[in-house]
Amino acid sequence: MKSLLFLVLISVCWAEPHRGNSSLEHERIVHVQENGPRLLVVAEQAKIFSHRGGNVTLPCKFYHEHTSAAGSGAHKIRVKWTKLTSDYLKELDVFVAMGHHRKSYGGYQGRVSLRESSENDASLVITNLRLEDYGRYKCEVIEGLEDDTAVVTLNLEGVVFPYSPRLGRYNLNFHDAQRACVEQDSVMASFDQLYDAWRSGLDWCNAGWLSDGSVQYPITKPREPCGGRDTVPGVRNYGFWDKDKGRYDVFCFTSNFNGRFYYLIHPTKLTYDEAVQACLKDGAQIAKVGQIFAAWKLLGYDRCDAGWLADGSVRYPISRPRKRCSPSEAAVRFVGFPDKKHKLYGVYCFRAYN
Repeated sequence: MKSLLFLVLISVCWAEPHRGNSSLEHERIVHVQENGPRLLVVAEQAKIFSHRGGNVTLPCKFYHEHTSAAGSGAHKIRVKWTKLTSDYLKELDVFVAMGHHRKSYGGYQGRVSLRESSENDASLVITNLRLEDYGRYKCEVIEGLEDDTAVVTLNLEGVVFPYSPRLGRYNLNFHDAQRACVEQDSVMASFDQLYDAWRSGLDWCNAGWLSDGSVQYPITKPREPCGGRDTVPGVRNYGFWDKDKGRYDVFCFTSNFNGRFYYLIHPTKLTYDEAVQACLKDGAQIAKVGQIFAAWKLLGYDRCDAGWLADGSVRYPISRPRKRCSPSEAAVRFVGFPDKKHKLYGVYCFRAYN
């Protein structure tokens, strides 16, 4: 037993490191290096601005750290573009490229491609921009086991406007609100778009749906019915509501259009049905609410004559406030939803360019 204890003590002493020799300690340190340079994906611009109907390039390039080479050559490069939804719950596939293989998805088919101005260029080209193209896009580059991403925001020039149907305020669930915007040549606004509109002076006391499923409203002049006199200006947030059961108005977003918006000069005032036919006879269609807002905000359209629009409402756009024509502010003035069969007004028409 004593012999066994003696042998164990000898073993322990032999295993103890030599504290006086630091070089031995250094030799015990193991350095692990990754095999090859690290992949980096970079967006030269975080935000890109354009307009509906235009073409745009979302920048994205990839590099390897400590080298100028675009790729190692050991693996094929895979480039994937996705769009981040407004609630960030999922990503929508936009475009994938690997070698000679190219695939686009959904409404992007036939409208997207890679710029490929150099070996490391993964920039995405989108043509004939649509309102729904607005948002954040992720560029992902994959090479073997390495991958990296960059995010680019696509902003569209346009205008946010509040909308409620003939039934009155607070009658739209989320899905109805989506359809209402599309029917008026627009899409449901995002929070960022509403926030920008608030910063530009939009003040509206009725709460409305946004594209992320939240319900909010912008206040520039605090007052009792709109959050109270003692509150600060801002975008008020009601939070997220049941998309089927919640009932609110909606904030829509529209941009410029490929056509002509105009007030139809006609010898008499018209009922709604007569207004629809008058525009058709003039080679046009009765204008939509989104089109009158786009003409007013983006083109400075100004007319003091109230006219029918496609949803049965009567409005008129004032860019130069004056006596009897919105003396206090530039705005699209809302007359209401008059009786279509008996009330007489002018009409605003829209003729699309081919």
